[in-house]
Amino acid sequence: MACSALSVTWIRSLSVTGKDGEQGKEIRGEFPFSPHMADQGAARLTDSSRVVGSFNIDSIDPSRVALTDGVAPHEGLRLDMALNLLAQAGWLPPANLVPDTQAWLQAVIDGLCDVSSRDALTGLANRRQFEAAIAREVDRVARIGEPAMLLVADIDHFKKVNDTWGHAAGDEVIKSVAACLQDCVRPMDLVARVGGEEFAIILPNCPPAFGETVAERIRQKVANKSVAIMGGEQLMVTVSIGGAFAPQWVRSSALFWGERADRQLYRAKAEGRNRTCLEPATTTVVSAEEKGMLFGSFGQFDPISDSGADPSVPKTTE
Repeated sequence: MACSALSVTWIRSLSVTGKDGEQGKEIRGEFPFSPHMADQGAARLTDSSRVVGSFNIDSIDPSRVALTDGVAPHEGLRLDMALNLLAQAGWLPPANLVPDTQAWLQAVIDGLCDVSSRDALTGLANRRQFEAAIAREVDRVARIGEPAMLLVADIDHFKKVNDTWGHAAGDEVIKSVAACLQDCVRPMDLVARVGGEEFAIILPNCPPAFGETVAERIRQKVANKSVAIMGGEQLMVTVSIGGAFAPQWVRSSALFWGERADRQLYRAKAEGRNRTCLEPATTTVVSAEEKGMLFGSFGQFDPISDSGADPSVPKTTE
């Protein structure tokens, strides 16, 4: 028996219909199936009263399997809370998508991913997204050797702002500083709020002069911008900024890079605040922990000194 003009839909099962090539009768079969399953299957083909054969399913292209009208792809899913969360965040589905379609459901998932990676107050990247981004950047710098800088900024005397003017005023200050940071960087840079009043900026492909320029631009922009709070008051705040370059060609970690930048931030605070302190790019310090990570596969020996090479000869890289 041969079948022709087959059509396939997916509700809770795969339905196969066609014509019996020998007798011209309409035949149909149905069995449980999901277009995301890779298993092969077979349908029993019947006419109105008897089984007339079977149809083997060797493969299904999921992109060609349509969702039957009237059956929602998210049937059984509890989406009310997710949709309320997205609405609260100001998310709107694309206007060209029909609700309850697979494309609509994918848009909801994408919206949840975006909301979960952003700080609710400022709209900047949150700590989760920052940690993923800095891990990727450390790996990229180690492989390619391209310079990258990490800046950390902290609002000066922020506790005094909260104690004097209240937390609502503190929120306005945080949002103002976040906007200044975002205005001073390139589209390729990542600005994140990583703590209460602390921010971090990843600057990929960052020459030394550019990193210094960006840090100072941020400091000046924040210092020169007034923040309007309730009651018509205007507040002026400043930030302290520390920065460090990721060690090039070194198998380092985000933790060590962050510690370097934090040390420069502490120095900026100790020297009077409202200033930038950056680790010199020409003297990249490699800690003992980083050396252990880099040369861990060699055991306890130094690959240069233990090779018999003259230690007075400068080490070179290719």
